[in-house]
Amino acid sequence: MHTILPLLEQAKNASSSLRQLADAQRQELLHDLADMLLVRASEIMTANKLDLDRMPDDDPKKDRLLLTGARIRSLASSVKDIARLPDPANELLLERHLDNGLLIQKKTVPLGVVGVIYESRPNVTVDVAALCIRSGNVCVLRGGSDALDTNTILVSLIQECLQKYNTDIHAVQLLPTDRAFVTEMLTAVKYIDIIIPRGSQQLIDFVRANSKVPVIETGAGVCHTYVEKSADLEQAALIVTNAKVSRPSVCNALDTVLVDSAVAADFLRILTPQLAAHHVDVYAEPLAFQYLQAAGYPQLHAATLEDFGREFLSLKCSVKVVSGLSEALAHIQEYSSKHSEAIISRDPAVSEEFLNAVDAAAVYVNASTRFTDGGVFGLGAEIGISTQKLHARGPFALEKLVTEKWVVYGAGQIRE
Repeated sequence: MHTILPLLEQAKNASSSLRQLADAQRQELLHDLADMLLVRASEIMTANKLDLDRMPDDDPKKDRLLLTGARIRSLASSVKDIARLPDPANELLLERHLDNGLLIQKKTVPLGVVGVIYESRPNVTVDVAALCIRSGNVCVLRGGSDALDTNTILVSLIQECLQKYNTDIHAVQLLPTDRAFVTEMLTAVKYIDIIIPRGSQQLIDFVRANSKVPVIETGAGVCHTYVEKSADLEQAALIVTNAKVSRPSVCNALDTVLVDSAVAADFLRILTPQLAAHHVDVYAEPLAFQYLQAAGYPQLHAATLEDFGREFLSLKCSVKVVSGLSEALAHIQEYSSKHSEAIISRDPAVSEEFLNAVDAAAVYVNASTRFTDGGVFGLGAEIGISTQKLHARGPFALEKLVTEKWVVYGAGQIRE
């Protein structure tokens, strides 16, 4: 294949076929897809194993790539959740009668053709397709070569469901993984209405720098948790540990712990056995290093400047002792990717100041950053976590897969 333009043209042409599918039929289609994922789970896992066998065991992306029976069941449940959500398109936002007799309405409509570029996350294939089908959008998916076999079977199942409902199967397409086609995708303004990159900061930066198609960034997560001096230290240790170890390869996992100097020695002593039990490599600045060394932390390293503002995506994190809220806020301001940030505190005034001062898509008080997720927030699923401010911020889910259209009814009026 020398060009993907014929595939993109097929996607554009499929838009009308998908829009003609009634709302109730789109819901039924998604329920059928969820059932098919469960029935064909063994085939999916067989294809997934082919991808897994090509990836080194020490690659942090391997956990993202893995589809177990439990994860497939979770995917199916997510698809059913999406089916139950109201259609965000065709909603009347405003209606106004002008003095000249014109009737003006503002309605929501699908974005059109959504292009998504992502890495090693086959669950994204299902989530994006389900969200787009539910909202009447076509999607063209460019997954990574690491997940090619898994993505291929998932898209084939989705297309089976589309065909069952007499809908153009090109409404969901998997594009070739050859990198030469990425630039063609980014410049296909005639065929693609929006591009959404989901993956590493390197991928996002490349898309932002090279795309002529409008971009919504779903970003890398450099996530901090600040343990303030009034915090319940036992609770803080549990929250920090959960944020780091429950699933370290995802974007809402903790990367840096900031701890107030007034409680640093006590907190790091409590934290030591909890992180050590999960064999977390800790990169600590000098004072934090001193406290952790005194507590006997086994996998301790001296931090460099590169260990702050770093998305680890593995069982690694950095730790820094700060003098108080002002220094914590300054550190987050400098190093945050504006994804998810948290404070552990029993002082409501300090917590409120943190919430107001931190510029991020999601900000937490006394909770793990791991909750930043479309499904958890009741949005069914997400395409990603948007770290920008235009159109969508935070979990980019069904409700944001629309734009607006003005509809004007007249009876022969002309403008003088």
